[in-house]
Amino acid sequence: MLGMEKSLGIDLGTVSILIYQKGKGIVLQEPSVVSIYRDTGKVFAVGKEAKEMLGKTPGNIIALEPLKAGVIADYDVTEKMLTYFIKKVSSNSRLFRPQVVICVPAGGTEVEKRAALEAAIQAGAKKAFLVEESIAAAIGAGLDISEAYGNMVVDIGGGTTDIAVISLGGIVESESLRIAGNNFDEDIIKYVKNKYNLMIGEKSAESLKIEIGTAIEPENEMFAEVRGRDLISGLPKSIEVGSLEVLEAITKSLEAILDSIRMVLERTPPELSADIADKGMVLTGGGSLLRNFDVLLTKVNKIPAYVAENPISCVALGAGKVLDQIHLLKQGLISSSHR
Repeated sequence: MLGMEKSLGIDLGTVSILIYQKGKGIVLQEPSVVSIYRDTGKVFAVGKEAKEMLGKTPGNIIALEPLKAGVIADYDVTEKMLTYFIKKVSSNSRLFRPQVVICVPAGGTEVEKRAALEAAIQAGAKKAFLVEESIAAAIGAGLDISEAYGNMVVDIGGGTTDIAVISLGGIVESESLRIAGNNFDEDIIKYVKNKYNLMIGEKSAESLKIEIGTAIEPENEMFAEVRGRDLISGLPKSIEVGSLEVLEAITKSLEAILDSIRMVLERTPPELSADIADKGMVLTGGGSLLRNFDVLLTKVNKIPAYVAENPISCVALGAGKVLDQIHLLKQGLISSSHR
């Protein structure tokens, strides 16, 4: 086994990357954005700095989000990003060649999974393993998945929602849906555009979702101001939006997630269903922080739903803990070639 400091758990998310370092906890949380020079392809900025540039770069620089719906859309840029982050957490030590566990959505193809492994190896990992996001989320949420007992996890990230029933260290039933937190933002942008002829950006939509977004009708309606470009006059304009409008905007995406949860529950063996009804389902990922999402799921499925303690960190924490349990979780892991 490698030294403690040489093991990393990586949550390679559509919106952000989190890295867990053994013995230190979460050592990095940065947006999954890279800005590069258009002509040479050289990296200009990565992470927070690059995200600030989205939609604001001059002609010779392009800001990219290399991951789409939880999978690698641009391999070269992902590799550059991973290299940068691994170096950052290793204080640029040339001798730092970590053993890495990377999380991938359950619905990813073999090609997509291989791409994640190869990117990690090219970025400097000595050895890389893949673990399915749901397994990592469950471990990170503190569930004991090694028992012959049904655990249900709903991981709502930026690009994917992974739903799984886990028992004896493996996934019994699962569904991976390419509808998640980013879709809520897109829904809000479309809604404001159609209703108010106002074009708002992703950041503004995300702020509305966080400030006044809700999964059920609120007892007291909340309001927030949003600025954008009036599509008729072409000039900047501010309007006030209410939480009921945000709910109306995201309803279809919420329903798609609810349908997938229902499908997984319907396919779950009765003994495990009884465990889940008794223990409830755990929500992880940034999307689970949408106000009253747990209340909606409890109401619709008649099964208690609760948000994990650190929902955004669960997958990375779980990936880190997988390093200690590799012998137990062989069935849930794909190993790469070593370097």
